[in-house]
Amino acid sequence: MAMAVGIGEGNSVAGGGSLSDLYQSSRRLLLKSRDGLERLERFEYTSSSSSSSIPSSSSSTAIVDPSEQSFDAVRKDIAQIQSLCSEMELLWRSIPAKSQRDLWKRKVEQVAEEADSLKASLDKYNLRHQRRMQEARERAELIGRANGDSSHVLRIFDDEAQAMQSARRSSRMMEETLATGVAILSKYSEQRDRLKRAQRKALDVLNTLGLSNSVMRLIEKRNRADRWIKYAGMVLTIVILIFIWRWTR
Repeated sequence: MAMAVGIGEGNSVAGGGSLSDLYQSSRRLLLKSRDGLERLERFEYTSSSSSSSIPSSSSSTAIVDPSEQSFDAVRKDIAQIQSLCSEMELLWRSIPAKSQRDLWKRKVEQVAEEADSLKASLDKYNLRHQRRMQEARERAELIGRANGDSSHVLRIFDDEAQAMQSARRSSRMMEETLATGVAILSKYSEQRDRLKRAQRKALDVLNTLGLSNSVMRLIEKRNRADRWIKYAGMVLTIVILIFIWRWTR
C-alpha cells in the first residue's frame, strides 16, 4: 500500500493533485454525500409522518421541502466525485508498475461505483420529492376551489416548480453533452495514436521494399489530408457543443 501511495503521489495533472490526494478527497466527498443523502431521507420520513397527522388545510405547507440546498449540495458533491474519478483514471493509467496500476484501478472503480450508487439513490429521492410536490399541488388546488382564495399561491408554486425542473433538466443535458464531447475527443486521440503507429509501420515496410519516392510523397499527402479531416471533425464537434450549450441556457 505504501508503494502504491508513493507511485500515486508521483503522478499529477494540471489543476489537480497527486493520485493519493485525489483519492482521499473523493473518499471524503463520498462520506459527505452519503451523510447528506441520509439527512434528506430522514427529512422525507419526518415530513411524511407529520403530513399524515395534521389537517389537510396545512399539509401542503408541511410537504414543501426546505432542503433544496442540501439536495443541490449532494448533487454537486457527486458530480465532483465523478470528475475526480476521471482525473484519477488518467493518473493510474500512467503508473509503470502493473501491480500498482491494477491496485489503483480497483480503488478508482470502487469509488466510481459508490458514486453511481449514491447518484441513483439521489435520483430516486428526487422522484419521490417530485411526487410529494405533485400531491401538494393537488391538495392546494382542492383547497383553492373550496376557499376561493389560493389560486395566486398555487400559480406561484407551479411556476417555481416548473422553473426548478427546467433548471435540473438543463443541467443534466449539459452534463451528458459534456461527457459525450469528452468521449469523442478521447476517441480522436486514440485514433490519432493508432494512425501514427500504422504510419510508422507502413514507412518501415515501404523502406524495406524500396518503393519510389513518389509513392512515399503520395502517402504523406494522404496523411495530411486525413489530419485536416480529423481537425475539421474536432472543430465541428466543439461548435456543436457550444451551440447545444447556448441553446439549453
